[in-house]
Amino acid sequence: MISPLTRSRGAHFSRPPTTVSSMLSSIVGAGTTADQGADPPAPARATADESAPGSPEFRVEVERFADVRILRYRVPGFEALDARTKKLLYYLYEAALCGREITYDQKYRYNLGVKRTLEQIVRYYPGERDTDDFRALTLYLKRVWFANGIHHHYAHDKFAPGFSAAAFAAFVRGTPAEFPLRAGQSLEELIAELTPVMFDAQVDAKLVSKNADRDVLTSSAVNFYSGLTQREVETFYAERAVEGAEARVAHGINSRLVKVDGVAVEQVQKVGGRYTEAIERIVAWLEAAVSCAENEAQRAALEKLIRFYRTGSLEDWDDYNIAWLRDTDSHVDVVNGFIEVYNDPLGMRGTFESVVSFRDPEATRRIGTIAAAAQWFENHMPFFGRHKKQSVTGISGKVITVVIESGDASPTTPIGINLPNSDWIRREHGSKSVTLANVVAAYNAVRGGADREFSYGPAEVERNARYGELAAMLHVDLHEVIGHGSGQIERGVGPLHETLKNYGSTLEEARADLVALYFAVDPKLVELGLMPSVEVGHAAYDQFIRNALLQQLNRVELGKDLEEDHMRNRQLIAAWAYEHGLADNVIERRARDGKTFFVVNDYTKLRALFGRLLRELQRIKSTGDYAAIRELVERYAVKVDPALHAEVRARYTALDLPAYAGFMGPRLVPVLRGEEIVDVRIEYPDDFTAQMLEYADQYAFLPAWN
Repeated sequence: MISPLTRSRGAHFSRPPTTVSSMLSSIVGAGTTADQGADPPAPARATADESAPGSPEFRVEVERFADVRILRYRVPGFEALDARTKKLLYYLYEAALCGREITYDQKYRYNLGVKRTLEQIVRYYPGERDTDDFRALTLYLKRVWFANGIHHHYAHDKFAPGFSAAAFAAFVRGTPAEFPLRAGQSLEELIAELTPVMFDAQVDAKLVSKNADRDVLTSSAVNFYSGLTQREVETFYAERAVEGAEARVAHGINSRLVKVDGVAVEQVQKVGGRYTEAIERIVAWLEAAVSCAENEAQRAALEKLIRFYRTGSLEDWDDYNIAWLRDTDSHVDVVNGFIEVYNDPLGMRGTFESVVSFRDPEATRRIGTIAAAAQWFENHMPFFGRHKKQSVTGISGKVITVVIESGDASPTTPIGINLPNSDWIRREHGSKSVTLANVVAAYNAVRGGADREFSYGPAEVERNARYGELAAMLHVDLHEVIGHGSGQIERGVGPLHETLKNYGSTLEEARADLVALYFAVDPKLVELGLMPSVEVGHAAYDQFIRNALLQQLNRVELGKDLEEDHMRNRQLIAAWAYEHGLADNVIERRARDGKTFFVVNDYTKLRALFGRLLRELQRIKSTGDYAAIRELVERYAVKVDPALHAEVRARYTALDLPAYAGFMGPRLVPVLRGEEIVDVRIEYPDDFTAQMLEYADQYAFLPAWN
C-alpha cells in the first residue's frame, strides 16, 4: 500500500492505507527525518526572513494576472504549538487537500480533463515557450486554477482563451506526455472533444444561471445534474419530502442526480460511491486525526464525519453537524465536507470545501461577546413576533487562524463562516461562527486607495481611516453569528431550496447583512465594549453603500448583469434603501469632477429603512413567499446602470487594483523519528504555478472523467 504522501505521476493511484501505522510507515521521503535520540530540529523557514510571523519582510502579494492577485497569509502562533496539536493540524491539512479536485469536477464535467491536459503541456512541452500562444495558455491555466475550473469564480462566465484552437492542438501533439484520455480514446479524439469546450463561447457558457425566465439547470454548466430539467428535479424531491416534518434532511447535499434509462438516480458521494478515490484518502487522514484528538467532543465529531463519508447517509450528516456544534472547547477546528450550495442553481447540492484552523483566543473575546448576547439581539430584531426565536440555543463564535483551505474555499476564501446551514439544526441546536483573522489581516495589509477614491469628502475618508477596519470586522461577526442564526420559519414551511428556489441564497445573505447593518449603530455595541461609539456604525454604513452601489461593479464585465448571490444581496439592500429614502434624501447621489458618489445623509433614517427591509425579508423566508422575493431581486438586485458601470471600471483601471484576490496556502512538512511524527514545520511557498503543479502531482486521485 502507498500512503497519501507517496505519489506516482499521473491520475491513477493505489488505494489509501487503512491504518495509521501503515500511513506513517511510508511518509519518509515526503517529510523530514529527525536523528534517533536527538531533539527534533527547529521548524524550517521558507526563507530566512519571510516566514517569521510579524516579519516586515513577509510578502503578502506574490503575483498578479488577469483580474486577480495572489496573496499569502501568515499562520502566527503555529511554531509555538505543541507537537500533538501540530500533528493533528497536519492530518487535517492532508484530509483537506485530498478532496480539492472534487470541487473541479462538481463545477463542470470537463474541468479535470482540461486542467490535466494543460498541466501536462506546461510541464513537458519541449518547444519554444517564449511565444504569445504559450504565454496565453499559461495564463489560461492560472485562471483555471484560481477558479477551480474554466468558468470565472465570481461572474460564472466561461473564460475566453487568448490562444487559438490550432495552437492548442499543436501543443498537445507536440508534448511527449501522458494525457487524460478516456478508455479507447485517441489523442486526436481528445483534442476534438476539448476544443469546443474551451473555444466555443456558446457551449456551457454559464457556470450557474439564476435567470428565472429560463430553466436554471439546463442553462447552467455545473455537474450536479445530468439529463434532467428543473421541473423534473423539483418533482423528484417533492415526492421524497415528508409532510409536516420539522427535522428535514439536506436532500441532495452529497449526491449528483442523473437520469438513467429514463429514471432519476442519485449518485451518492461516499466511500465506494462517487469520488471514492479521493474520499477514501480523506477518511484515512481523518482516522489519523482521531488518534490525536484534543478531547471527547472533538473525537466524537470526527468519528461521525468519518461515518458520514462511509455511509453517505443524510441522517449521519446531521448527526455530525450536531456533534461539531457541541465541540466548542477545542483549540483546533475543521470544516470538511459538501457544504455551501451557491454553485447549485437550485440551492441543494454542496460543493466540497475544507478549512483547517486553530483558535485565536485574544481576538475570540470580541466575537464571543456577541454570541453571548444572541438572545438580546433576537429580542430586539425588527421581525414580526412570530418570526423571532423565543429561546436562542447553542450560538457560539470564535476568531480563528487559518492553516489551510481547499476546494471551494480556495484560492478565494470567505472571511467569515457560519454553519451548519440546516434551519432545523440551527433552531434546535444552534450554530457556530468563525472569523478568519489571519486572512483578514492579509487583505488589510494590501488595501489600496479604492476606499478613498469612492469616498465623497474628508469626513468620510477620516471616519473610514479611523474606524473602517473595526467596522468591517464587526459587520462580519454580526452577519455570521447573529444574522444567519436569527429568526425562525413558520411551522409547515419548507427549506429555502423548496420555497424560494434560485432566490434562496440571495435572500439569506441579504438577511444576514441587514442584521449586521441594523445593529451596527446600536448603542448596545458600545455598552458591550465592542466599539467606542456609534460612529463605527456610521463607517459601516458608508462602507456598505459605496461598495454595493459602486465598488463591487468593478467585479462585473461591462454589459453583464449581477449573477453572484452576495453581489445581488448587496445591491438589493442598497438600491432598495436609496429608492425608499429619496423623499427624505437619506442617501444622496452626488457628482464631482465627473465622478459619481453615494453619500449617507441620515444614518438614523437609514437604519429604519434597513429594519423595514429586514422585517420583510424575514417574513418572506418564514412564509416561503417566492413571488415577493422574485419581485425584490429582479427589480433591485440584477440590472446595472451601464454608464455608472463603465465609470467605476475606469476609476479602478486608474488605480491599478485587480478586482479579486485569492491565497496560496502554507505547506506543512512532518518531521519524523522512525515512523513517528515528532514535529511539523511550516513553509510559505511564493510561486503560485509551482504550488498548483505540486498539488496536481500529490492530490490528483480522481479519474479525469467522472
